[in-house]
Amino acid sequence: MAGAEQPQARETLAVRRADGESRTLAASLPRLVLEARRVAANVIHGLHGRRRAGAGESFWQYRRFVSGEPSQRVDWRRSARDDHLYVREQEWEAAHTVWLWPDRSPSMAFASKAARDSKLERALIVTFALAELLVAGGERVGVPGLMTPTSSRSVIDKMAQAMLHDDADRLSLPPSFVPSALAEIVVLSDFWSPIEDIRTILAGLSGSGAHGTLVQIVDPAEESFPYSGRIEFVEPEGFGVITAGRAEQWAGDYVARVALHRDQIRAETNKLDWLFATHTTSRSAAELLLFLHGGMMVSKGSARASVKAGRSS
Repeated sequence: MAGAEQPQARETLAVRRADGESRTLAASLPRLVLEARRVAANVIHGLHGRRRAGAGESFWQYRRFVSGEPSQRVDWRRSARDDHLYVREQEWEAAHTVWLWPDRSPSMAFASKAARDSKLERALIVTFALAELLVAGGERVGVPGLMTPTSSRSVIDKMAQAMLHDDADRLSLPPSFVPSALAEIVVLSDFWSPIEDIRTILAGLSGSGAHGTLVQIVDPAEESFPYSGRIEFVEPEGFGVITAGRAEQWAGDYVARVALHRDQIRAETNKLDWLFATHTTSRSAAELLLFLHGGMMVSKGSARASVKAGRSS
């Protein structure tokens, strides 16, 4: 009996430790906020090829003037063609809604010596920085189940405060909700959840026609399995402890299983025309931020083109 209780006690201790590390991240949030702003600023200065100098400069369509609007918004040349007043609506005035969801579950607290940040820190840094970029571009940003979409310039502070005061369980996948058809969804997680759970979440999030990106954030050790000898592996979310007598013999099967899991996730995202990417915490946060921001600009342009085509047909 004592032998049976010992692994359970170790498991409970490991779960509490991982959960504690995740929750006490609040102490380092000021550093993460500063790092996110630094990363966002560097990316903003590095962006090229934008076809506008500022938000609301690209022509989108004419619409009827609404009583109460400033008269200087009227396009008098277009209005002179008939008996109605028209306003030139700019493309970027129709704010895009982007839902960002960083996985803050206990497994995200893991960090090996080869990592720059823990998976959780990297997810938060990129989430905060992307929110800053999107709001600067005139978009609305929200966090499912935590923060309604906002275009506030203090979006990072709002997100950080919402997380600090969040008492809900730390789930590995985003809560079920129904985004608008033109919304964008970005989920940053290690995605070590069963493929059935991932498939269910994807079906719910994509049901309205929203587009999304899944980013699997992994530690270098999770990528290469650099272990040897007798190793005890503890699953931080309560699923048990596994002891390997000679861990190096597990490496081949482990790498193959990870590749299969990723292929399964990619197959699901391909069906929905969503994106799936992997990011290792030994790489720079700016690299991931550029990828996400660039992908959103392409997606947004395609959505706008589809709407225009629909209106002209």
